[in-house]
Amino acid sequence: QVHLVESGGGLVQPGGSLRLSCAASGIGFTLTTMGWYRQAPGKQRELVATITTYGTTNYRDSVKGRFTISRDNARNTVYLEMNMLKLEDTAVYYCNLRRYDESNTYVIADYWGQGTQVTVSS
Repeated sequence: QVHLVESGGGLVQPGGSLRLSCAASGIGFTLTTMGWYRQAPGKQRELVATITTYGTTNYRDSVKGRFTISRDNARNTVYLEMNMLKLEDTAVYYCNLRRYDESNTYVIADYWGQGTQVTVSS
């Protein structure tokens, strides 16, 4: 049973920083992409950042230069360092783990955490 547990959310003023963590359990080393998605009230869930097993990253344009995603494969943990936070960053942030087959071609499964609230407010 794969579980993803996020932590690190909270209330922060504009311009502040937070670091989110997501620890995956119930899974050994596999070819995966781990990432962070967010969903604000009344809006669709959107991709924030992803990182592959080998460290290739991808960010949505609005967070480039402000957010940094990283992972520790030995600990099955992914992080999101969030700096210069803006009001529009307010959302529930969800950790995602996407598992691929041995050829790194096909998606086997998606796993999601329960989410952690990030509120940016003055």
